[in-house]
Amino acid sequence: MDFDNGDGEDSSGKGVNGELVGDPGVVDGIVGKALLFDGDGDGVKLPDSTDINTGGPYTDRTIIAYFNCADVSITEQKQTIFEEGGRTRGLVINVFEGQLYVGGWNRAEYNWDGAWPSVPVESNRWYHVGLVIREAGEAVEADKFEMWVDGEKVASEEGGQLFQHGDDTGIGYVNANAVFHDEDGEGTDIHYFSGMIDEVEVYGSAFDAADFAEYAAVVTSVEAQAKFTTTWAHLKAQRTVR
Repeated sequence: MDFDNGDGEDSSGKGVNGELVGDPGVVDGIVGKALLFDGDGDGVKLPDSTDINTGGPYTDRTIIAYFNCADVSITEQKQTIFEEGGRTRGLVINVFEGQLYVGGWNRAEYNWDGAWPSVPVESNRWYHVGLVIREAGEAVEADKFEMWVDGEKVASEEGGQLFQHGDDTGIGYVNANAVFHDEDGEGTDIHYFSGMIDEVEVYGSAFDAADFAEYAAVVTSVEAQAKFTTTWAHLKAQRTVR
């Protein structure tokens, strides 16, 4: 989902099109256009999909996004970049009190209570974040859940596969239930993001360092805007968005 048309159209062509909630602005992003969320009612609601939540079990998963948070110090709400699932099974990426979190849990079947690694981030700065489930099974095992930031793996924790889960997916807010690091997240239409979000993609595979390096180059290189047009076209040709 690249937001280049100012809407929630699924760039994979699979028809998992998002519905804009509130009135997100359309602005110049880090790659083409981005959506600007006001932190008070803006978001994108995605429908159920076998590739994202109603199929499974999901043993390998990568979620990536570019984001630029207007104020990372906000304490009134967990600023949600992406979330899928609900209180029993799900995934989330968010900013809270100066920290960027990725989270995953599967509290049925094999009782993965969850992992929420985090790193400090700054306001008004672009980042590339990645959440990865890697070769996971029906058990809580070491090094199955990863956090990547700007092309670097910053955490590897215990995790497992994600079974089929309900509650539609949200970008820029919690659409319907999540679990954050402090167990907060129960409810609908809550925890809105303030700032820009660009290029949200979900893959049914586990990215490696080379994959992340290509995406992160747009953040880390001073010549990124000139170089990225070719790189992005190459990535689109090589991967199928899930």
